[in-house]
Amino acid sequence: METLLIVIAVLMIVIVLLQSNKASDASQIITGGNSVLLGKTKERGLERIITMITYGLGFAFILVSFILSI
Repeated sequence: METLLIVIAVLMIVIVLLQSNKASDASQIITGGNSVLLGKTKERGLERIITMITYGLGFAFILVSFILSI
């Protein structure tokens, strides 16, 4: 079960590194350029798939960690 947790962690690291750079959008909060932050842009295509995989891996990581703690 510990190996499953390691595999999930490595996959999560890889998939997060594949995501588009959202840090520049977050920095807009500090500089005051909130037009990008409040825009009505939606993720489409591959970006949406990568986001959903990230959510799934995060949930699996938490679930396996919880199971291992019992």
